[in-house]
Amino acid sequence: MSRTAVATIHLSALRANLARVRSLAQGANVMAVIKADGYGHGLERVARTLADADAFGVAAIADGQRLRAAGHRQRIVVLSGPDEAADLAEMRRLKLDAVIHHDAQIAWLEADRDARPLRVWLKIDTGMHRLGFAPHDALAAHARLTALASVDRDIVLMTHFSSSDEFDNAVTAEQIARFEAVAARLPGARCLSNSAGVLGWPAARGDWVRTGGLLYGLSVVDGKCGEDFGFAPAMTLSTRLIAVNRITKGERVGYAGTWTAPADMPVGVVAIGYGDGYPRSAASGTPVLLGERLARIVGRVSMDLVTIDLRDVPDARVGDRAILWGRGLPIETVAAHAGTIAYDLTCGMTRRVLFVEDAG
Repeated sequence: MSRTAVATIHLSALRANLARVRSLAQGANVMAVIKADGYGHGLERVARTLADADAFGVAAIADGQRLRAAGHRQRIVVLSGPDEAADLAEMRRLKLDAVIHHDAQIAWLEADRDARPLRVWLKIDTGMHRLGFAPHDALAAHARLTALASVDRDIVLMTHFSSSDEFDNAVTAEQIARFEAVAARLPGARCLSNSAGVLGWPAARGDWVRTGGLLYGLSVVDGKCGEDFGFAPAMTLSTRLIAVNRITKGERVGYAGTWTAPADMPVGVVAIGYGDGYPRSAASGTPVLLGERLARIVGRVSMDLVTIDLRDVPDARVGDRAILWGRGLPIETVAAHAGTIAYDLTCGMTRRVLFVEDAG
C-alpha cells in the first residue's frame, strides 16, 4: 500500500470549464491563465488540455519557453511584460506578447534596435493600483508605442479589477467607466474581465476575457464554491488512512496537545501534511472525506501526518482512501478552515505529491 499523497488532475473538467467560460464570454476571445505552473495543476498538462484557448497568460518568460518547447503556437501573453531591456530579444524570439505597464518598458523599446515587431498589451490602471498607466497617462503611452516600427500596431487595451468578486460593489463599475473613457479615444481590442468579471460583470466582457481560477473549478467569490457556478474541480487531493487508534476521554492529540478528546473515541491518522503542501493552518474541525462520510481534523497538522476524528466513520479501516479536497469535498471549504483561499492550496503542492491524470 502506497502512502503517497496523490493529486488527480481531471482533464475532462478542465475542458468542460473552458467550454463554460466560452459560453459566458459570449463570443469574446478567451485567454487561459496558466501561471504558477497552471495554478499548481502542471503547466504543460494544462496547456495541452486547454489547447483550444485563444491565448495563454503566464507570469514569466520562462513559462513561455516551456510552452514553446512543448510545441504550443498560440499567443502567449507575459502578464507583467519584460523585467529588463534584455528580455525583449527573448520575447521576440519566442513570439511572446508583452504587457506594457510602465514608462521604463517603453524606454527599453525606444532604445531597442531590433526591427522584429513585438505584440503588446497596454495596461491601464483604473483602480487596482498595482501595475499600469494612470488613465491620464495612457494616451501618451499609446502614442509612444504606436510611433515605434518595432511594435505591432494592433495594441490590446487592458485593465485589472480589484473587487470584481463582489458583484454589488460599485468600485468595479467605476473601473469600467474609467477604462471606457480612455478606450473610447484609442483603437484596439479591449480586455477587462478576469474570472470574477466573467461571472458578475457582463458589461466588461470586451474582446478578450482572461480566466484563471474558473478553469480549474475554483471559486472566485467568497462563500461560494466553483460548482455553485457550474464549474467542476480539476484537482482531487487524496491519501490513505494508515492508522486507527483508540484514545480515552481527556487525552490530548498532536503537537502541543491543542485538542482534547471529549469522549472515548477512535482517531485516525492519514498520510499527508504540510510537507506535501497541505496547509498547517487547517484548524481542528476541517473536513476530510472518507468514502461518503466526513471526518474532521483534530489537533495540529504536522509535516507528514494529520489526525482525524473517526466517531462519524466507525467502520474506517487502515488503507481507506481519504480525500482532502476535490470531488466530493469543495476545496473552498478546506481553504476557509485554513484561513486562506483555494488558489493558495492548489499552488502549494510540493514535489512529494504524485500527480496523475484522469481523462474522465
